Amino acid sequence: MTTATISDALARLNRLLPLKERQNRLDPSLRALHTEILRSFAERGCPPSRGQIAAQTGKDGVDIALRRLAGDDLIVLSPDRRLVTGAYPFTVEERAHRVTIGGVTVHAMCALDALSVAPMFEVRTRVNSVCHVSGAPVEILMQGEQLLSARPERPCIGIRWQDTSGCAAQSLCMEMVFRADAATADAWQQKDRGNASVFDLPAAVEFGARFFQPLLA
Repeated sequence: MTTATISDALARLNRLLPLKERQNRLDPSLRALHTEILRSFAERGCPPSRGQIAAQTGKDGVDIALRRLAGDDLIVLSPDRRLVTGAYPFTVEERAHRVTIGGVTVHAMCALDALSVAPMFEVRTRVNSVCHVSGAPVEILMQGEQLLSARPERPCIGIRWQDTSGCAAQSLCMEMVFRADAATADAWQQKDRGNASVFDLPAAVEFGARFFQPLLA
């Protein structure tokens, strides 16, 4: 198994999905709204309602704000473009990756995103997912950046790199998944070594933390 370096992977992901760069280009009110959307997912397990967003933007500013954030792929909207359905690392879609924070459970866009919630918000989380190859359950307990336990003992994360096509949630995120162990990850990586990267669990946590923590800075 060839393990990707965190710095190279971080640079590659930031080229494909430059969330922090895009956030920095927003005016202060939109940056604050983006941060509030992230915190709403983490604290309540859901995005803010249109009414809650209107409290920040004004009633006439809701759609303008949502379209701007979605245009930068900072959030994902419902088909009618009226409701927030995702904000990396979170989604309302029922995906394989579930993150429990206190009494709140929320879905993550991908395996890397699931591991990033605890360090991003400095909280205790339980991640429940599955090996994308075998379907074996994966459960990981975290406190901030600290790994408390993992089952199986040494799961990995595999990433098949690809262009986001304007919405990483429906493209790149679908190819960031758990592998039950190094042998499973190696067999998968051999099929597409040029585009496939593998991270052991500690490396994946560091990678996710370095990518997502700046969004709350």
